[in-house]
Formats: sequence, structure tokens, C-alpha cells
Amino acid sequence: MNIKEKLKNLPRSPGVYIMRDGRGRPLYIGKAKSLSHRLRYYFQEGSKLPPRIRAMVSKAEDFEVIITDSEIEALILEANLIKENKPRYNVNLKDDKRYPLIKVTVGENFPRVIVVRKAERDGAKYFGPYTSAKSMRWTLRMLRRIFPMRSCSQSLPAKGEIKPCLNFYIKRCLGVCQGNVSQVDYHKIVDGVLLFLSGKNRILEEHLKRAMEEAARLQNFELAAKFRDQLKAVEKVTQSQIIVTQKEVDRDIISYAWQGRDAVAVLFKVRGGAMVGREHFYFTLPSGVGEREFLASLLKRIYLNSADIPKEIILPQEVEEGELIADWLTGRRGGKVILVFPLRGERAKLIGMAKENAQLLLDELLQERAKTRERLAPGVLALQLHLHLERPPRRIEAFDISNIMGSDCVGSMVTFLNGRPHKGSYRRFKIRADFGQDDYGMMREVIRRRYERVLAEKGDLPDLVLVDGGKGQLSAAKEALKGLGIDEQPVIALAKRLDEVFLPGKAESIMLPKDSPALRLIQRVRDEAHRFAVSYHRVLRKKRTIKSELGEIEGVGRRRERALLTAFGSLEGVKRAELAQLEKVKGMDRKAAKNVYAYFHPQKGKMAVSRGQGSAFNEQG
Repeated sequence: MNIKEKLKNLPRSPGVYIMRDGRGRPLYIGKAKSLSHRLRYYFQEGSKLPPRIRAMVSKAEDFEVIITDSEIEALILEANLIKENKPRYNVNLKDDKRYPLIKVTVGENFPRVIVVRKAERDGAKYFGPYTSAKSMRWTLRMLRRIFPMRSCSQSLPAKGEIKPCLNFYIKRCLGVCQGNVSQVDYHKIVDGVLLFLSGKNRILEEHLKRAMEEAARLQNFELAAKFRDQLKAVEKVTQSQIIVTQKEVDRDIISYAWQGRDAVAVLFKVRGGAMVGREHFYFTLPSGVGEREFLASLLKRIYLNSADIPKEIILPQEVEEGELIADWLTGRRGGKVILVFPLRGERAKLIGMAKENAQLLLDELLQERAKTRERLAPGVLALQLHLHLERPPRRIEAFDISNIMGSDCVGSMVTFLNGRPHKGSYRRFKIRADFGQDDYGMMREVIRRRYERVLAEKGDLPDLVLVDGGKGQLSAAKEALKGLGIDEQPVIALAKRLDEVFLPGKAESIMLPKDSPALRLIQRVRDEAHRFAVSYHRVLRKKRTIKSELGEIEGVGRRRERALLTAFGSLEGVKRAELAQLEKVKGMDRKAAKNVYAYFHPQKGKMAVSRGQGSAFNEQG
């Protein structure tokens, strides 16, 4: 069913739509209050679409819809699908890793504090995610120093006797496996842990102070001393936190900075009026994204798996679909969440502070990138200049075809990183289709197979593809890339005769200066691809020649070919072997051995066969 027919049957329900290219890969994932209205608008002639969406629609050859019960469900599904598929035209995080979370297993008899990568619906309490491993380790270290919770994975209460671990002896665990603490008392410690991880240190201080006084009133001075030590430790942590407001409020402050396609977002967590943490995120932006759309994507990404959602989220400006996002966060928190866009006052100053931090991180990112550019080989930078590439061709993948009159057809791919060969990334291809002497068809097959696999494995595309040849090879490569939906991939061809460089869309070749490091680099890359292709071609041709020669001998099939070559190491070894040695090879019989010997030693072979026949006659007589 084509797109026009599918548009006629769309529901007016809320849901998610997935735009796909000709190979079925997601180009863009979005949500809509009415799927019918949104998708018809996309494909309606004369629709005033933003340039980015217009480019996406031009590449879309199919779409899929998923109906949901509400807009909020559509928003959640959209965020999850974007994170999983990373479509080209959506805003995506640069790194693909799952950030760690701290999990408190409150559903267990004696809960534990552990680090996980994924939040599940298992009744546990989750805190995070932590984009800074250093911040998470500091939190855990302080937590275990203040609260003597168990960290083992024992199922408690235990059925049999358990030997206490080291944590018990260094007073980092109360020894619940030894029955030293009741479940009720242990859960009081867990309550303190939950308050600490929530950043509610002032409430925790009051809680510990009351517990200490109660223990002292009951003359349980040892327990009172433990509460006193915990209280001092929490007070020390609280004193080290920055007080950003005198109001004991819980809020998140989010701002960002961007330049070009790079963006950095900063999140300040304020709990009880004190800043308890900072997280930062790096984004890659498709061209044409507006600030309100980016901010909406940012909120979905931050709070998609977060278990810690405050009542108030302060933002630098209004956000696209702000009411819908606020409703979603309200449902996740289980209480009202408001989005605030301050223009003046205390909260506007906090936004300014977050903005400065984001700009600092972005400057560091761009400076590091500039240093990387300075370390690039001269040929790489010169090639970027001559070919007008968007980025330096740090990774170049070059292809060549080798065959003789259409036989033993092979392709090669060599990889250069920063101007040097990276032999661990070399690949060779045995041409599968029968193209005869059609080098262009072979080039199409090799390019298609290479990047079909890269896309399937979600690998990185090279900065430049180089093919050995002229306009024909270049056209074949472009056709293969277009079929995969990556026709914007930079690709050039380098002809051997005059070292002409052919570029897509240009009728005439260009000549790089003879003394240019760019020309020397692509010549070296091209020659290495040719060498690698020819060496593989020779290997296959030699194997075929050996096999065909042995295969011509009567009584020698594929198994005996392999057995002979394995036994003697090569065809020359088989030729030098004596008849007795040939007979001993596994799978050979006397007749086959004589045939092999006679084939390579015609005169001696006849004598051996004659002697063999005579002895056989005498034995019969």
C-alpha cells in the first residue's frame, strides 16, 4: 500500500508515527494529538514545512503509526522510541550509554543500596540517573559511611548459619545476617537513606536528632551515640552544600548553550533550598531545530527514566508542548509539577548561573575539538580544503575491484585513520553475483554490502569514501549509497591515468596540485586498496589453479584434494611425494595414489603401474 492510500485510512486518535526510508529505517519519530491531521499535513502539497521536516518528508517512502489512549502515552512512547532508534532527524544524545542509577530495594525484608543501569517496575526506589560517575561514587561513599546498610546479596532472613563479611567487622554493616538488628529498626535506617538520597538533609537531621534524644531517654547510650555520629556526618554534608535559596523548596534548574550542531545542557538539583547535585548532557542537533523544540526534547530525555522529579522545574524560556509535558511529569511524580520561565528575580539568577555553566562546558568541548584538528595530518586538512568537505576526512575508506576476464572477482576495502592505514579495519569481498566483466556492477555490490552491514550494526560512517576509477565507478558507488538511504555520504573517485579526482554532480574532473599533501594521501590510499585487492585475487586464483590441477586426476575428488594438500602443504609437496607416501595419506587408496604419482611423473608412473600390474598377475597365478 502506497503513502496516498495509507493516508486515507488514518485514525484521528492520538499516537506516534514513524517515518521510514526506502529500506525501512526510521528517519523521524513524532507524536500527534490526531495522527490523521498531522500526517496529511506533512504530505499535502503546499504545506509550509520547516526545511528540516521538508527534507525528511522528501526521503520518506513509508510510515507506520501506533495508536495510544492519550497524548501523554504518545509522548512517553515517542521518547522511548527516539532513544532506542536514534532517527536522523530527531534530537539525540551524543553518547549512547545508559547512565547509572542508585537503587534501594525497599521491597526486601532487609533492603540494600545497589547501582543499576535500568529502572524497572519492581517496587524499588530509584535515584538518578547520574551523568557523572564521580558524583555517584561520592554519594555512595558518604551513604555507606553514615548508614550501616548491608551490601551483600544474601536472601534474608537466612535459613542456615552465615559467616559475617568484612563490612560487619569494620562497622559498615549491623550484621543483619547474624540477627543483630530487627526488621523494624533496620527500616528506620532505610528511611534515613531515602531522605539522604532525596536531598532532604534538614528533615533527616531532625529525624536523627529525635532518634538520638529518644535513645538517650531510654538510657540506650550506645544507640544514642550511633545516632549522634550519623547526625554529625549529615550536618557536615549539609554544610558543604551551596544554599541557593532560603526557602526549603525542591526544584530543578535547567539551561543550555549551543553552537552549530553541538549543544550542552546543565541541570542543577535543589532540594530543601540547597544544591545537591549537577548533571550535564551533550546533544547533537539536526539542522533547523528551534530552541522550544530542543527544550521539549531535553525535558523528555532528562525525565524519561528519572525517579527524582521535583515540584518545580525552572527553564530559560517557554517550551513546546509545555502543558502536555507538565501533565506527564505530574503523573510520574504523583503530585503537581509546574514549569516556570522567570524573567527576573532569584529564579532568573539561577537560570543565568546554569547558562554560564553550560557555556563553559560547551567551550571546553569546542576547544578539545580544535586541539584535535591541530593534531590532524596535513594531508587530511588539505583534503578537506580542496574537496570543500564539512569535516576533516579523519576516516577514509577506499575500494578497488580485481579480476582477470571476469574470473576470481574480488573487492577490497582499506581504511586510513588520520592519514595512516588501520589494517585491523581492512575488509575483502568475494563477488557473489555473476557480473562477467562489469566492474561497475561489482563496485555497486561491494559498496552495498559494506554499508548495509555498517547500518545494520549501527556503526559510524566514514568521513570520506574513495573508489579506484573514474566516472563509472563513482556513479556505481553513488547508486549503491543512494539505495541505502545515505546518498549524502561524501564520495570521490581517483583515476590512475592522470590522478584525476571525480566528484559527484560535476562533469569535469579536478586536478590537485602535484605537490599537495592531499594528493599524496589519496594516491597512497588508492594504491593500498589496489594492492590489497590484487593480493586477495592472487590467493583465490592460486587456490583455484591448485584445486583444478588435482581435480583433473582420476579418482581424486574434493576430499582427497584437501587431504593431499593438508598432508604435503602445497601442490609442490604433492608433486615431490613418493608413491608410498601418497598411499599413506588418509582417504587415499592404492589406485588413486598411483594415478596421482603417474600424473606428476609420467615415465616413473608407467613403470610403477606396470610393476604393480605384474605383481598382481603373479599373485593371481
